[in-house]
Amino acid sequence: MILSGKEIERRLGSDILIDPYDPECLNPNSYNLRLNDEMLVYRNHELDMKVPNDTEQLRIPPEGLLLQPGRLYLGRTVEYTETRNLVPMLEGRSSIGRLGLFVHVTAGFGDVGFCGYWTLEISCIQPVRIYPFIEICQIFYHTIEGEFVEYRSGKYQKNTGIQPSLIYREFQ
Repeated sequence: MILSGKEIERRLGSDILIDPYDPECLNPNSYNLRLNDEMLVYRNHELDMKVPNDTEQLRIPPEGLLLQPGRLYLGRTVEYTETRNLVPMLEGRSSIGRLGLFVHVTAGFGDVGFCGYWTLEISCIQPVRIYPFIEICQIFYHTIEGEFVEYRSGKYQKNTGIQPSLIYREFQ
């Protein structure tokens, strides 16, 4: 079952933390999250799962940043979230999707107990200019049934910024 917007608001401070929180971002069954003004891109075109891949930081200036097809941009949400007793999920907003902009490749599914900023795997179909602090995606919450263990991975839990892939740690 997906929580309604009113239920999301009711659970703030208990099962849900969104910081900063703005009631204007609340939707009927989700909450809009904003894009921070920094991004990472991988330096090399060819990536290797077994090693850390070098990245470089980009800033999204007030006049916008033109994204190019065929390149992966890693961004992050302005909002820090914590979720208890629920499964958080992330999707792009329809207005963003209608520009051919994707906000995640496959990582829209969160784990119960996740605490941190959401890293966005942004790509586009055609060149598109993006701007800092735009409401780029929405978080929504599913109830969970049965016993569970909260997410505790050391890879991404309680992150403080954009997280490139840390899958190489699984090979060590």
